[in-house]
Amino acid sequence: MAVTKALTKAIPYSKSSKVQEWDLEYTYENDSEGDASYYTSTFSTHVDATDSEGNVVFTPKAKGSWTKAQIVALCPVTHWDTVFASQVESVITSPVVPPEPDDSFSIPS
Repeated sequence: MAVTKALTKAIPYSKSSKVQEWDLEYTYENDSEGDASYYTSTFSTHVDATDSEGNVVFTPKAKGSWTKAQIVALCPVTHWDTVFASQVESVITSPVVPPEPDDSFSIPS
C-alpha cells in the first residue's frame, strides 16, 4: 500500500498584511488510480491565529513569510493519518460484506 499525501489547498485570510486565518486541504491517495486498491480522501480544516479559548495557535505574519512545512504543521495530520488508514481498511482491505438473501428458503411447517 503506497500512500501519498499532499497539501492541496492553502487559502490565507489576511488583515494588515498578516495572515490571521487559513483554509487548508490535505489529500491522501492509496496506490494509483486504476488499481483495485486505489482510494482517495481529502480532509480540510480552518485555522485561526487564536483559538476560541484565546490560546495562540500561530503568530500572524506576512503570507510570503510562511513555508510549506509551517502551513502543514497547522493541520492535524496525525489524526488524518489514522482516519485515512481506517477508511482504507473498511473500504479496500476488509470491506463489509452484506448478507445475501435466500429466496429459495421454504418456511418450515
